[in-house]
Amino acid sequence: MKLVSAWLRIPFWQRVLLGFVLGALAGWLFGPHAETWFGPLGTVYVTLIKMIAVPLVLFAVINAVASLHGQKSMAVLGGRTFMWFAITAALAVLVGLAVGWVMQPGKGLSGLTVAADYTVREVPQPVQVLLDVVPANPFKALADGKILQVIFFAGLVGFALVKIGERAAGLRKLAGEASETMIQVTRFVLEMTPLGTFGLIAGLVGTYGFEKLLPLGTFVLALYVACALHIIFVYGGLVALHGLNPLKFFRGAAPGMQVAFVSSSSFASMPAAIRSVTHNMGVDKDYAAFAVPLGASIKMDGCGAIYPALTSMFVAQYFNIDLSFSQYFVILLASVLGSFGTAGVPGTAIVMVTLVLSAAGLPLEGIGFVVAIDRVLDMMRTMTNVTGQMLVPVLVAKETGLLDQKVYDAASTNLGVEEGERSSI
Repeated sequence: MKLVSAWLRIPFWQRVLLGFVLGALAGWLFGPHAETWFGPLGTVYVTLIKMIAVPLVLFAVINAVASLHGQKSMAVLGGRTFMWFAITAALAVLVGLAVGWVMQPGKGLSGLTVAADYTVREVPQPVQVLLDVVPANPFKALADGKILQVIFFAGLVGFALVKIGERAAGLRKLAGEASETMIQVTRFVLEMTPLGTFGLIAGLVGTYGFEKLLPLGTFVLALYVACALHIIFVYGGLVALHGLNPLKFFRGAAPGMQVAFVSSSSFASMPAAIRSVTHNMGVDKDYAAFAVPLGASIKMDGCGAIYPALTSMFVAQYFNIDLSFSQYFVILLASVLGSFGTAGVPGTAIVMVTLVLSAAGLPLEGIGFVVAIDRVLDMMRTMTNVTGQMLVPVLVAKETGLLDQKVYDAASTNLGVEEGERSSI
């Protein structure tokens, strides 16, 4: 077991980076066969993450609502959280529009073909989205992994435990113990991240050839640049304005960002994000248990703000359409409100682009041009989403006194098994 202990002593981010590099090398060497040989490793890893996400959220939110009552008003915390969700989403749209205007990713292109598997996505009505938050069957919601419905049900249970008071002391204790158990299970599963990263990246590199990326290389570059600028300057700037060291934030958030990049799923990244903001950055665990899952459902700066804005610019440039001021405003408004309105809808990025292009009166077939490379785009979009989902709890925790400054300043990067637990592995 000395070999395992030595492996665990390597910082988490370095192990993930090693898995990434080796996966890219394997994908390049094996080509399309890499998906067959190594893809299952990534599939198993993502399945493991999804396995723990729903019970983690259920017990964590029940325990959080019961614990936060009397400590900090849930209404105040929720209000501040939503405020920062909206502010950062609006800033993300502006970044996407600015990069699209400067880099002109749609100019000079011609002859692009719509992906064969592209179909226009139906945008759900806002009323239906709101109605879908309430589960008709909470057990089915748990089985289907519908996080917003799970949060709603768990919140009701938590408030009920508060209302009952001491008569439910045993059940409150049980919820807390179940939450701690799931946190421990999360630590174990996250140790599989380097192996999962290897499988996911090997399959991706082996499947995607340069011929798919070259025609839309400027668009891919523009998206990566926009997301990077948003993460570094907007997120980093907001952290600095709150009197916190941005480098400490990015160091603490790095493991969650890595998981998001390789998994391309906010839902799959949620356990790592929760662990990052609590273990690495000192956010109160009860507040984090409420804010991070909520963010994983509705906080989509990459998919719901930057990507629709940039794609709108790309489509307008490709079809030689001059956007008016009113169209820019519609893109901004539709992106911010739409990201909340499509909460929990599968394929958020495509739904959001459909919504924004429709609102701005732009050709929907433009979406079909970029669907073929969506997996490559989704990696950076998701990393941006998850970074924002970690940022907002840090900002609100700092504003409300729920941030442990000593933990934040230490900025650990290890999400996995604790030092004292390694001997049992």
